Amino acid sequence: MRDKTIDYILRATWMSVSKMYNEQAAVKGSTMSTGFALISIDPETGTPSTALGPKMGMEATSLSRTLKMMENKGLIERRRNPEDGRSVLIHLTDFGAEMREFSKSVVKTFDQVVKNEIEPEKIDTFLEVAFKINEIVNSKKIFKKKALLAQK
Repeated sequence: MRDKTIDYILRATWMSVSKMYNEQAAVKGSTMSTGFALISIDPETGTPSTALGPKMGMEATSLSRTLKMMENKGLIERRRNPEDGRSVLIHLTDFGAEMREFSKSVVKTFDQVVKNEIEPEKIDTFLEVAFKINEIVNSKKIFKKKALLAQK
């Protein structure tokens, strides 16, 4: 894979991880998206529905569909925000809290196995490179000039 593009390696790696997470979630009749949502919801105070999308990197329509499915399965309930009656807080049900713990254990197991298999220095380098790639992408350094030229 050394001759592949960085994009290809990132995509292929994420697809493998995503497939693994979905396989584990399927054991409990769930999906990776549901597990990620469960982990993203504050188990004590709930989480505003408007904060979940950005937190998870999901578009509103995808998030809405995921939350509706989670509500239908009895994982979450929506409650009016006592501090702002216009907004809704997403709270875990007892079943949702149980599934959240399962999701967390899957993520922690993956993390621990990777850390056991790869030297700490290499993990540190990987994290440094991943954060830098994210910074480069988010700074719009890659396509900013081309976008400006296209506008002219």
